[in-house]
Amino acid sequence: MLLLLLLLLLLLLLLLLLLLLLLLLLLLLLLLPLLLLLLLLLLLLLLLLLLLLLVLLLLVLLPPPPQPPPPRLLLLLLLLLPLLLLLLPLLLLLLLPLLLLLLLLLLLLLLLLLLLLLLLLLLLVLLLLLLLLLLLQLLLLLLLLLLLLLLLLLLLHHHHHHHHHHHHHHHSQ
Repeated sequence: MLLLLLLLLLLLLLLLLLLLLLLLLLLLLLLLPLLLLLLLLLLLLLLLLLLLLLVLLLLVLLPPPPQPPPPRLLLLLLLLLPLLLLLLPLLLLLLLPLLLLLLLLLLLLLLLLLLLLLLLLLLLVLLLLLLLLLLLQLLLLLLLLLLLLLLLLLLLHHHHHHHHHHHHHHHSQ
Protein backbone atom coordinates (compact mmCIF):
# COMPACT_ATOMS: atom_id res chain seq x y z
CA MET A 1 0.00 0.00 0.00
CA LEU A 2 2.68 2.41 1.07
CA LEU A 3 4.74 1.52 -1.96
CA LEU A 4 1.81 2.26 -4.20
CA LEU A 5 1.31 5.65 -2.59
CA LEU A 6 4.98 6.48 -3.00
CA LEU A 7 4.87 5.46 -6.63
CA LEU A 8 1.84 7.65 -7.18
CA LEU A 9 3.57 10.59 -5.55
CA LEU A 10 6.61 10.07 -7.71
CA LEU A 11 4.45 9.96 -10.80
CA LEU A 12 2.75 13.18 -9.78
CA LEU A 13 6.10 14.85 -9.22
CA LEU A 14 7.30 13.69 -12.60
CA LEU A 15 4.16 15.05 -14.21
CA LEU A 16 4.65 18.38 -12.50
CA LEU A 17 8.25 18.50 -13.66
CA LEU A 18 7.15 17.73 -17.19
CA LEU A 19 4.59 20.50 -17.03
CA LEU A 20 7.20 22.92 -15.79
CA LEU A 21 9.54 21.93 -18.57
CA LEU A 22 6.78 22.41 -21.11
CA LEU A 23 6.04 25.84 -19.69
CA LEU A 24 9.70 26.74 -19.89
CA LEU A 25 9.83 25.57 -23.47
CA LEU A 26 6.79 27.64 -24.30
CA LEU A 27 8.36 30.66 -22.69
CA LEU A 28 11.53 30.08 -24.65
CA LEU A 29 9.54 29.76 -27.85
CA LEU A 30 7.78 32.99 -27.05
CA LEU A 31 11.04 34.72 -26.26
CA LEU A 32 12.91 33.27 -29.22
CA PRO A 33 11.65 35.84 -31.71
CA LEU A 34 12.80 38.61 -29.40
CA LEU A 35 16.20 37.03 -28.98
CA LEU A 36 16.51 36.47 -32.68
CA LEU A 37 15.60 40.08 -33.32
CA LEU A 38 18.24 41.21 -30.88
CA LEU A 39 20.82 38.98 -32.53
CA LEU A 40 19.88 40.33 -35.92
CA LEU A 41 20.23 43.86 -34.65
CA LEU A 42 23.63 43.08 -33.24
CA LEU A 43 24.73 41.52 -36.50
CA LEU A 44 23.52 44.53 -38.43
CA LEU A 45 25.38 46.83 -36.11
CA LEU A 46 28.54 44.79 -36.51
CA LEU A 47 28.19 44.93 -40.27
CA LEU A 48 27.77 48.69 -40.11
CA LEU A 49 30.85 48.91 -37.96
CA LEU A 50 32.87 46.89 -40.42
CA LEU A 51 31.69 49.06 -43.27
CA LEU A 52 32.64 52.19 -41.39
CA LEU A 53 36.04 50.81 -40.59
CA LEU A 54 36.56 49.93 -44.22
CA VAL A 55 35.62 53.43 -45.26
CA LEU A 56 38.00 54.87 -42.72
CA LEU A 57 40.77 52.59 -43.90
CA LEU A 58 40.14 53.59 -47.47
CA LEU A 59 40.19 57.24 -46.50
CA VAL A 60 43.45 56.78 -44.68
CA LEU A 61 45.12 54.59 -47.29
CA LEU A 62 44.05 56.43 -50.37
CA PRO A 63 46.19 59.41 -51.19
CA PRO A 64 44.20 62.51 -50.29
CA PRO A 65 42.96 64.46 -53.28
CA PRO A 66 44.29 67.95 -53.72
CA GLN A 67 41.76 69.69 -51.56
CA PRO A 68 41.83 71.38 -48.14
CA PRO A 69 41.99 68.80 -45.35
CA PRO A 70 38.63 68.02 -43.81
CA PRO A 71 37.82 69.94 -40.65
CA ARG A 72 38.64 68.37 -37.31
CA LEU A 73 34.98 68.05 -36.40
CA LEU A 74 34.27 65.73 -39.31
CA LEU A 75 37.15 63.49 -38.35
CA LEU A 76 35.95 63.40 -34.77
CA LEU A 77 32.49 62.46 -35.89
CA LEU A 78 33.86 59.72 -38.09
CA LEU A 79 35.82 58.37 -35.17
CA LEU A 80 32.88 58.63 -32.80
CA LEU A 81 30.41 56.84 -35.04
CA PRO A 82 31.87 53.36 -34.58
CA LEU A 83 32.02 53.94 -30.85
CA LEU A 84 28.41 54.98 -30.79
CA LEU A 85 27.47 51.93 -32.80
CA LEU A 86 29.34 49.78 -30.35
CA LEU A 87 27.49 51.40 -27.49
CA LEU A 88 24.09 50.88 -29.03
CA PRO A 89 23.84 47.13 -28.38
CA LEU A 90 24.98 47.72 -24.84
CA LEU A 91 22.31 50.33 -24.43
CA LEU A 92 19.78 47.92 -25.81
CA LEU A 93 20.87 45.27 -23.37
CA LEU A 94 20.63 47.77 -20.55
CA LEU A 95 17.22 48.90 -21.65
CA LEU A 96 15.78 45.41 -21.99
CA PRO A 97 15.30 44.83 -18.25
CA LEU A 98 13.79 48.28 -17.97
CA LEU A 99 11.37 47.54 -20.76
CA LEU A 100 10.45 44.24 -19.17
CA LEU A 101 9.92 46.01 -15.88
CA LEU A 102 7.70 48.55 -17.56
CA LEU A 103 5.69 45.78 -19.16
CA LEU A 104 5.33 44.07 -15.80
CA LEU A 105 4.24 47.31 -14.21
CA LEU A 106 1.67 47.85 -16.93
CA LEU A 107 0.35 44.35 -16.43
CA LEU A 108 0.15 44.92 -12.70
CA LEU A 109 -1.71 48.17 -13.24
CA LEU A 110 -4.15 46.43 -15.54
CA LEU A 111 -4.68 43.72 -12.97
CA LEU A 112 -5.24 46.30 -10.28
CA LEU A 113 -7.74 48.09 -12.45
CA LEU A 114 -9.57 44.85 -13.09
CA LEU A 115 -9.60 44.11 -9.39
CA LEU A 116 -10.95 47.56 -8.65
CA LEU A 117 -13.66 47.11 -11.23
CA LEU A 118 -14.57 43.77 -9.71
CA LEU A 119 -14.67 45.32 -6.27
CA LEU A 120 -16.88 48.10 -7.51
CA LEU A 121 -19.21 45.60 -9.09
CA LEU A 122 -19.32 43.66 -5.85
CA LEU A 123 -20.08 46.81 -3.93
CA LEU A 124 -22.85 47.68 -6.33
CA VAL A 125 -24.35 44.22 -5.98
CA LEU A 126 -24.11 44.46 -2.22
CA LEU A 127 -25.77 47.85 -2.24
CA LEU A 128 -28.55 46.53 -4.41
CA LEU A 129 -29.01 43.61 -2.05
CA LEU A 130 -29.11 45.95 0.91
CA LEU A 131 -31.70 48.10 -0.81
CA LEU A 132 -33.77 45.05 -1.54
CA LEU A 133 -33.50 43.98 2.07
CA LEU A 134 -34.53 47.42 3.23
CA LEU A 135 -37.50 47.36 0.91
CA LEU A 136 -38.47 43.96 2.21
CA GLN A 137 -38.18 45.19 5.75
CA LEU A 138 -40.31 48.20 4.95
CA LEU A 139 -42.91 45.98 3.39
CA LEU A 140 -42.84 43.72 6.41
CA LEU A 141 -43.19 46.69 8.71
CA LEU A 142 -46.12 47.96 6.72
CA LEU A 143 -47.74 44.57 6.87
CA LEU A 144 -47.16 44.41 10.60
CA LEU A 145 -48.60 47.87 11.03
CA LEU A 146 -51.63 46.92 9.00
CA LEU A 147 -52.11 43.81 11.08
CA LEU A 148 -51.75 45.79 14.26
CA LEU A 149 -54.24 48.33 13.05
CA LEU A 150 -56.67 45.61 12.19
CA LEU A 151 -56.20 44.04 15.59
CA LEU A 152 -56.66 47.37 17.30
CA LEU A 153 -59.78 48.07 15.33
CA LEU A 154 -61.17 44.70 16.21
CA LEU A 155 -60.28 45.12 19.86
CA LEU A 156 -61.67 48.62 20.04
CA HIS A 157 -64.80 47.58 18.36
CA HIS A 158 -65.19 44.64 20.65
CA HIS A 159 -64.26 46.61 23.72
CA HIS A 160 -66.55 49.45 22.86
CA HIS A 161 -69.43 47.11 22.35
CA HIS A 162 -68.75 45.43 25.66
CA HIS A 163 -68.46 48.75 27.45
CA HIS A 164 -71.76 49.89 26.04
CA HIS A 165 -73.41 46.76 27.24
CA HIS A 166 -72.01 47.23 30.72
CA HIS A 167 -73.19 50.81 30.83
CA HIS A 168 -76.65 49.78 29.86
CA HIS A 169 -76.68 47.22 32.63
CA HIS A 170 -75.63 49.86 35.13
CA HIS A 171 -78.38 52.14 33.98
CA SER A 172 -81.10 49.55 34.41
CA GLN A 173 -80.14 48.95 38.00
